[in-house]
Amino acid sequence: MKLYESIATEPVTQLAIREPVLSPPSETVADAVRRMRAKDLGCVIVVDDDRRPLGYFTESMLTQLLVNDPSALDDPISIRMSEQCPIVREADLVSKVLKSMQTENTRFLGVVDAQGRVTGLTGQKGLMEYIADHFPQQVLVQRVGSGPLKEREGA
Repeated sequence: MKLYESIATEPVTQLAIREPVLSPPSETVADAVRRMRAKDLGCVIVVDDDRRPLGYFTESMLTQLLVNDPSALDDPISIRMSEQCPIVREADLVSKVLKSMQTENTRFLGVVDAQGRVTGLTGQKGLMEYIADHFPQQVLVQRVGSGPLKEREGA
C-alpha cells in the first residue's frame, strides 16, 4: 500500500501512541513541567477526574511564561493552560492527525477513546515514525540515540 492510501485508510492506533503526562487542574505549572521533562515529552494534558481533556500546556508555552512571568511557575496549571486541547479519536484516520496538526498549528495531539477519555499522545513524532516504519525503502532513517548512519552499498 502506498503512503497516501495508508494515511487515508488506517486508524490513529497505527501511529506510535505515547503514554501522556496527565495533570489535574490544581497541579502547579512547575510540578507539571517536572513530570513532563521526566517523561521527555513536550506537553502535558490537563484532565478532569474522568480523564477528559480540559486543556494542555506545552514547552513553547513554558518558554513564553518564563520570559513574561517566571513567578507563574507556582500558579495552578489550569490558569496557564490553553483551553483548546487538540485531540483525535482512536478510530479517526491517520490523515486526520496530519490535518489537525496543520489546522491547529501543533506538534502534539491527545488521543481519546469513544468516551472522550485521554488514552495517549501522538503527533509529529508519531507520524514520522509511522512513515519510517511503513516505508523503510523510501526513507533512510536514523533513530535518535543510535550509532552513526552507515552508507548504503552500491552505486
